[in-house]
Amino acid sequence: MDLNLSGKRALITGSSSGLGITMAKMLAAEGASVVVHGRDKARTEAVVESIKADGGSAVAALGDLTTDAGADQVAKAALADGPVHILVNNAGFYRHLNWMEATANEWSETYNVNVVSGVRMIQRLLPQMREQNWGRIITIGGGLALQPMNTHPQYNATLAARHNLAVSLARELKGTRITSNIVSPGAILVDAVKELVENIGPSRGWGETWDEIQHNAVESLIPNDRGQFGYPEEIAAAVAYLCSDYAEYLSGSTIRIDGGFIRGAF
Repeated sequence: MDLNLSGKRALITGSSSGLGITMAKMLAAEGASVVVHGRDKARTEAVVESIKADGGSAVAALGDLTTDAGADQVAKAALADGPVHILVNNAGFYRHLNWMEATANEWSETYNVNVVSGVRMIQRLLPQMREQNWGRIITIGGGLALQPMNTHPQYNATLAARHNLAVSLARELKGTRITSNIVSPGAILVDAVKELVENIGPSRGWGETWDEIQHNAVESLIPNDRGQFGYPEEIAAAVAYLCSDYAEYLSGSTIRIDGGFIRGAF
């Protein structure tokens, strides 16, 4: 299927590691010119070179999105070679803390990284999307927005805010050819997750081989209908679909990719 992304320019925040790399590579493979964002120069440029080696088009945009100056720097780099048609707000982080460990400052910092940084990029790139009357803004959310855990409450709340702002933005974009939608991953088997699970698996009695550990880790941590972790390519494919002309009728929608972990009809 041709997603008609040739000639489109896409900025994926936080694409120097984790899920962001897979998103950047898939959009490049579909013909988009990709702007890889990160804070570490060597790591970000390594992703750019990897995309180029596969025949894709990519440039780097370095900057800290938690500051206005950093967001300005990233926007300037992203727009240097032409308008940005696609913004994927993927950058985010969390620390695994309980309610008493998550101080007020921790809440503020997490909110700035996970929510306000995305707002900064929307406000810097939306005006030129309006000028061309075409754009795709995709927010990477998560099931904890709807079904929060008792741990890392500061992170759960920021996911809810990300979902909320994306729907609010969709209402703001009524009557334009710019859309705002959400991709909501479950537990995705990026390298860091696999390494963590493999390390803690034997001590928790989950087994010794990866097949044993994965099965028991899923049952213990993320029981879902599919009985497995998700894969980065599944998230990237949903993002690519939302970037395409085939998703013209989606507005303020959430695509959940979590194996049925979230037990709800809506």
